[in-house]
Amino acid sequence: MKYFDINLDLSEDDIALRDAARQFAEQEMRPTAKLLDQMTAEEGVAENSPLWPFLKKAYALGYHKILMPESFGGFGLTPLQVNIVTEELGWGSFGLSVLLAVVSFPFYLACTSNNDELIEKFVKPFCNCTDGSIRGCWAGTEPAHGSDILAIGEEFFSSPQMKGDMRARLDGEEWVLNGQKSAWVSGGTISTHALVYAQIDPSKGFAGSGAFIVPMDLPGVSKGKALEKMGQRDLNQGELYFDDVRLPKSYMLVSPDFHPPVLEATLAMANLCMASWSTGLSRAAFEEALNYTKERVQGGKPLIEHYTTKQRIFEMFARVETQRAIARAGVNLNFSISPPHPEYSFVAKTRSTEMAFQNTHDAIQLLGGNGLTKEYAVEKLFRDARTSLIEDGQNEVLARHGGDLVTKTYPRSQIDSGA
Repeated sequence: MKYFDINLDLSEDDIALRDAARQFAEQEMRPTAKLLDQMTAEEGVAENSPLWPFLKKAYALGYHKILMPESFGGFGLTPLQVNIVTEELGWGSFGLSVLLAVVSFPFYLACTSNNDELIEKFVKPFCNCTDGSIRGCWAGTEPAHGSDILAIGEEFFSSPQMKGDMRARLDGEEWVLNGQKSAWVSGGTISTHALVYAQIDPSKGFAGSGAFIVPMDLPGVSKGKALEKMGQRDLNQGELYFDDVRLPKSYMLVSPDFHPPVLEATLAMANLCMASWSTGLSRAAFEEALNYTKERVQGGKPLIEHYTTKQRIFEMFARVETQRAIARAGVNLNFSISPPHPEYSFVAKTRSTEMAFQNTHDAIQLLGGNGLTKEYAVEKLFRDARTSLIEDGQNEVLARHGGDLVTKTYPRSQIDSGA
């Protein structure tokens, strides 16, 4: 069903983008996600997997580059349009939405390098790709380190006691990478390029890290098996290994001097995408529950005619509208200014994922036993929503970092916010 948007200023372009994304989500994302959810992780990336024709269609329509700047071949969407499109994609499939975003991460960061060599060699071919053959991944998480490598405000972040599982050292005109990234690297086992974070100066802990663009066909690069997991099974994830991998010096995208602010800006963007996708997922759960309660008869009348059902449906509706409001406000702010204010992104991500999880829980309750079966969509939506509470930074860790930012900066002046 189409939702009523309380923003009465949507342009014809905004509405056209929304409708096109909704059609793609309904006709391509949902069927593909359902098939992948029923497969093993290895089957999901096998040669005959439905993932590959899906990616080809997504790339042909340009959904792999919605975050890329227009000057490099991206869509050039407004912040509002980014929110609208990502919500629709999240309605179709949270997992596939994440994949379509992370495939662009190495190339997105390369745009900011001001390095013409990297732009010509990597960025432009990615933006011009229409068959899904060029795929990036975001290689941050490590076997011994998860959300702690993102905890910029914590004292331990800059402690020399924090030893990364991934190291880089300069040898003449080449960087040499050694180490491992954990099984939670989204898009990892199907990637052709990776955005790799590696510790360069151990004396500064994680603050002494840098970021590199790494072609995955280089000698010394290997991949683990695709990860089996509870939720977002349509999102490929897996381990990456680097054994004396040599890169040209120019392949460094972020030096340790700029790593903390660039990482914070990346988190601000990624968490707003999480909030928008969660809004779409939450809306999907609400719609499934509403439609079911109109048809299911109990006590001689449809469930929707029972007083308690109406209360629960209203709460689900209220969560969706709240999610959209905070996600859209966060996107409008942090996609419009530089540097961003990450605490608003953290508010949007933590609150939206929590409300999406509650909506999927309520949907299962309204469907009763049917909500526990794979015959109905809410079972998968529940698993996907549960995953999002940890994804892109565990909610508790993001809240701790957000609290630190608020303590130091609240209230922000209009000058500070770029007004």
